[in-house]
Amino acid sequence: MIWLTWRQLRGSAAMLAAVLVILAIVLALTGPDLASRYSAGITACTQDDTCDRFYNQFFGGHEFSFMAVSLLVLLLPALVGLFWGAPLITRELEAGTHLLVWNQSITRGRWLAVKLGLTALTAVAAACLFGLMVTWWSDPLDKSASESLALMAPLVFGARGIAPMGYAAFAFVLGVTVGMLVRRTLPAMALTLAAFAAIQLTMPLLVRPHLMPPITSTFELSKTNVDGIHIPGDGGATPRLSLRSAVPGHPGAWVLTNNLLGPSGRMIPASGDGAAITVSTTSGPCAPSASAGDSCMVEINRLGYRQQATYQPLERFWPFQWIETGIYTLLTLGLTWFCFWWIRRRLS
Repeated sequence: MIWLTWRQLRGSAAMLAAVLVILAIVLALTGPDLASRYSAGITACTQDDTCDRFYNQFFGGHEFSFMAVSLLVLLLPALVGLFWGAPLITRELEAGTHLLVWNQSITRGRWLAVKLGLTALTAVAAACLFGLMVTWWSDPLDKSASESLALMAPLVFGARGIAPMGYAAFAFVLGVTVGMLVRRTLPAMALTLAAFAAIQLTMPLLVRPHLMPPITSTFELSKTNVDGIHIPGDGGATPRLSLRSAVPGHPGAWVLTNNLLGPSGRMIPASGDGAAITVSTTSGPCAPSASAGDSCMVEINRLGYRQQATYQPLERFWPFQWIETGIYTLLTLGLTWFCFWWIRRRLS
């Protein structure tokens, strides 16, 4: 039974192994140089306080590679569920070969266990290698990325660490489960992709922000959390301030809510060009003719404006990885139990 399952899997497994080897070679050749240039740039920029400019230039020069390897890791679990999970049982059911195996003194449970075990282990091992290799290679870029692509950001988080292992295992067993219920390969593949995509969207939007209680704090305004202050030149329009999705003292944090508080402590609603603030633009540090931009920020803080942010700090990256992987592991075990129950009670 193991030999038969391996014969069915070996073609796609060999193709996946080839992709893994090529990726490993490319990352191993380029990773040390990437880390070296990042270290040299950090050493140079700290001397003249130009690290923000270095981050933008360094990440901008490797943004395409960063997105490519991240997308590869994100797509792997979906492809496993689509091309390994969904057809695993449905092609046997459509061809009727499952009946031949069951009549050869092979029990249904053993037949399913071998198919699930061998294929799932291969998929999880590949996802683990993909995730850890990309995590190692992209470490300098993760440190220099903007807020929207920081390590805790939803798009990047799922392509790092051990989380891809949980995604791959779940996607595979989800495909097997859908295939058992639908019993047709193409509809099973389409439903697997739709269900997995919906769950992958639900996790970062509704579940992951609450894996640990988020922190809510109030911060003074600075270059770290202010994207810009628009001071009208004619004095007729209201000055507006735009916040960045960042919190002082916590670089790389995942900001869940980000609001500007007025002097009274109430939230000021923001529009596309920022939140309206009440500050003199006819004279003083916020006048258009004022030369010192930092003094305007000092004045705004003196008036009592603050940032209120709810966030998950970067230090929770690995706890979140373990918790989320555990959730997907439980879901995988639940679907696996259902597959065994279904094949013994309902499938014929």
